[in-house]
Amino acid sequence: MPDRSIEPPRPPAPRPHDVPLGTFATLRVLRRNPIETWTKAHFEWPILVGPTILGTIAVVNDPAAIRRVFVDNAANYRKDALQKRVLGPGLSEGLLEAEGDNWRVQRRTLAPLFTPKMVSSFAGATAAAAEDLVARWLRLREGRIVDIQPEMARVTLDILGRTIFSDGLGRDLDRFAAAINRYFANVGRLDPFDLLDFPEWLPRLTKLGSSAAEKFFASVVETLVARRKRLLAKDKAGAPRDILTLLLEAQDPETGAGLSDTEVKANILTFIGAGHETTANALTWSLFLLTLSEEWRARLALEASAVLSGPVEDYAARLVETKAVIEEAMRLYPPVASMSRQAIGPDDLAGKRIRKGSLVMVSQWVLHRHRLLWDKPDCFDPRRFLPGSREKIDRFAYLPFGAGPRVCIGASFSLQEAAIVLAYIMRSFSFELKKDHVAMPVQRITLRPKGGLPMILRWRGNRVEVPAAVAGPHPSG
Repeated sequence: MPDRSIEPPRPPAPRPHDVPLGTFATLRVLRRNPIETWTKAHFEWPILVGPTILGTIAVVNDPAAIRRVFVDNAANYRKDALQKRVLGPGLSEGLLEAEGDNWRVQRRTLAPLFTPKMVSSFAGATAAAAEDLVARWLRLREGRIVDIQPEMARVTLDILGRTIFSDGLGRDLDRFAAAINRYFANVGRLDPFDLLDFPEWLPRLTKLGSSAAEKFFASVVETLVARRKRLLAKDKAGAPRDILTLLLEAQDPETGAGLSDTEVKANILTFIGAGHETTANALTWSLFLLTLSEEWRARLALEASAVLSGPVEDYAARLVETKAVIEEAMRLYPPVASMSRQAIGPDDLAGKRIRKGSLVMVSQWVLHRHRLLWDKPDCFDPRRFLPGSREKIDRFAYLPFGAGPRVCIGASFSLQEAAIVLAYIMRSFSFELKKDHVAMPVQRITLRPKGGLPMILRWRGNRVEVPAAVAGPHPSG
C-alpha cells in the first residue's frame, strides 16, 4: 500500500496576495494573468462582496450559495456583458452564450446529440486517434523533447475530425491547432477597454492578433456545413451519422423547429474551440502532474495495460484511476477558471445582501483550492476522486464543467475522450519535465501552461515499472 505519511506534491501556482491590489496594478495583472489577482481571503472566506474596477462584485465560494445562483434562483442571474465581449460575436448565437427561450430551445434540440449511448459510440474512434498518436511518438527518438500542449491540441482535433465531423475537418491538423492556439491566446486576454466598459466600436488592440484565426475558423465552418448539406441532399442515407449531420437535422422536440444556419455555425465553433481546448488542456495538465508522482505514473500504466486489452466500449467505465487523475488535474488547473453572472434583482447569498446589477463571480481556480472545502487543497492527490471519496465532494464545490441547467453539454464526451487518450499514452510512455522549465498556469479563458509544456519522452516498451509502494492487487485487474 502507498505510504500515506508522504506529503503529496504541490504543483506550481501563483501565490495569493495578502491584500488587494490597487486599481492600476489590477488592470495590469488582469491583462497579464487574471488568476494572479486573488488574495488569501478569497481562498479562506465563503463569500466576499465589495467594490472593484468592474463595479460591485460578490466572489462566492459557498456551495449552497453557488447552487442558488446556478439552480435554485438561476432566473435572477444572467450572463454579464463582459463575458460576452471576451468570448466575442462568433459564439453569441450558440448554446454557450444564448439566453432565455433561445437557450432553452437549443438545449432541448442538442440534448439528444450527447446521450450516454451517443457518447459511448465515439469510444472506438477516440481509441483509434490515440493509437495513431502513440504510433507517431514511437517513431521519435527516445529522449526527445516534446511540447505536450500542442500535441494534446492535435490529438483532440483529430478526435473531433473522427467523431463530431467524421468525414474530416478538411484542413491540416497542425495548422488548425496553431489557429486555435492564436485565437485563445488573443481572445482570452482581457482588454482594458472591455474592463472599463468602453463602447464596442472602439478597437481592442489586444484582440487584433485573433482576426486571422477568426477568419480561418469562419472559412472552415462554411466549408464543413456546405459540404455536408450537399452530401445530405445527394445521398442522405449515405451521410455520416455524426454530430454535424445531427446538428443540421436537429429539431426541437416541442416545436419541431430546426436550428438556424447561424446557430448551427455558432455551435460548431463552440465544439471546435471550447470543447477541443478544454479537453486538450485537461490532458496537458494531467501529464504534467503525473511527472510529479512516480506512484501515480505506475498506477495508470498498470490500469491501462489491464483495461486497453479489453473491449473498447468498457474503457470509460474501467479507467477508474485514470479518470481520478484527470479530475484532480481539472481541480488544480480547471479548464475554465471562472464563471460570472449579473444579478437582475436583489438577493441574499451566504448571509450577504446582493444588490441589483451586482456581478456574482464563481472562480473555479479559487473554489477548487478553497481552504474550507478541501483537505490539502494545493496538493496533487487523485485519491479524492476514487470511489468512496468522490461521493463526499459537494456537487457545488467542484465545477470543471459548470453547474445547473447550463452545465457543459459535452462533459461526458470530454471525460471519456481524455481518459482514453491518457490511458494509451501512459501504457507506452513516461515523461520528465524539461530541466528548469516551470509549468506556471496562465488564464486565457482557459488555463494554459506559460511557455508550453516541454517534456522528455521515454518509452515504456512492454515493461511497466512498479514502485514497491503500489505493488499488489489493482482495482482494474
